[in-house]
Amino acid sequence: MSNNKLYIKTWGCQMNEYDSSKIADLMEKELNCKIIQSVENANIIILNTCSIREKAQEKLFHQLGRWKNLKKSNPNIIICVGGCVAVQEGKRILNRAHYVDIIFGPQTLHRIPVMINKIRKFKKYLIDISFPKIEKFNYFPLAKTKKISEFISIIEGCNKYCTYCIVPHTRGKEISRPYENIIEEIKNLSNQGVKEIHLLGQNVNAYKYIDLKGNICNFTNLLKKIAKIKNIKRIRFTTSHPQNFSDELIQIYKKIPQLVNFVHLPVQSGSDKILSLMKRRYNIIEYKNIIKKLRIIRPNIQISSDFIIGFPGETQDDFYKTISLILNINFDMSFSFIYSPRPGTPASKLNNNISEYEKKQRLYILQYYINQQTKKISQKMLNTIQSVLVEGISPQNKQLFFGRTENNRVVFFQNKNNYIGQLVNIKITTSYLYSLYGQFISINNNLY
Repeated sequence: MSNNKLYIKTWGCQMNEYDSSKIADLMEKELNCKIIQSVENANIIILNTCSIREKAQEKLFHQLGRWKNLKKSNPNIIICVGGCVAVQEGKRILNRAHYVDIIFGPQTLHRIPVMINKIRKFKKYLIDISFPKIEKFNYFPLAKTKKISEFISIIEGCNKYCTYCIVPHTRGKEISRPYENIIEEIKNLSNQGVKEIHLLGQNVNAYKYIDLKGNICNFTNLLKKIAKIKNIKRIRFTTSHPQNFSDELIQIYKKIPQLVNFVHLPVQSGSDKILSLMKRRYNIIEYKNIIKKLRIIRPNIQISSDFIIGFPGETQDDFYKTISLILNINFDMSFSFIYSPRPGTPASKLNNNISEYEKKQRLYILQYYINQQTKKISQKMLNTIQSVLVEGISPQNKQLFFGRTENNRVVFFQNKNNYIGQLVNIKITTSYLYSLYGQFISINNNLY
């Protein structure tokens, strides 16, 4: 029996979460690792983290500092650092944390088992932050799951090179996975009871795979193929780029009912001037037209977005244009952040002329308006019948089941029967900002 006990800590986006789940599957298969929740009892420690947030590297070194004593007390512990920060910092990590054994990137995580064996044999640190395209997917074992909803990565990297973003430098250029592999992975999950698929990519709707015969499968083609898989009742995807949100993709909402009435479409700013400085490649009229076309086909569709506040050159007028856009679109929710320069990006060379106080004030105002809209949308759901995909029993109250609406609200309800994995109709009786409580009405027999 193996004595490998693995602890994984994950910071960042859903792509990081997906990568960590694949690391766990791989380590369990190749090194017979037992995944544990206590770092003190682990002999293999992995930190998988992103580099998008401000001072991501400082957060990394603070965490490593807390693990330093574990290494002192047990020199055989192997500490690994991966993800976008690992690519960004590279060997500099060793300069400040010489006790780190392995540094790997998002495209080399499949090499961790081999690297661990080498470390144990040669007792020398290893760094592999190269970009070997998408070979990692060839090494992943078929996932085992008990979840109702699962993430699937379909495209790696990004070609947009927005001036503030480090992702193209840390995850590489866009590379789409073969659609056959994606379909096989989803069928495997479906056979295990998964009912909802959440497709992932830095720019998911740029997906385009060309096979050896020259046949092209773009994102809408892929969605059609997924919709044909038995028992997949819902399809979500994150993150989209407005430039790739084509009319073809919009029209597919007429044909695929499994696509939920919810789209996350980052806009970043309501000012054309700032969008140009960000190199976002669209303007506000074009963004609004996408939403308008979607709402013609799906009148009840809800939209969420991303916003960067205080980008260099953002005036009060630019900020007011962002607020105007928020009020015009009526966003359901958002991920909004104060701008922070990322090393090596073009925006990091711009004059960051806005005070931290002003940035925080603008962020507070923006989040206030978004929260008001979120609250109103939740309140409008009161006394309505919502289709809810039941995911499990509430961890906080074993008397309640929970699931999600199409617009991603968590709904809690009581019932004597077990409907986990099924779509059910719930009448909403209580409304909070992001969660709802309701009464079971019936099973939703719409199997598409």
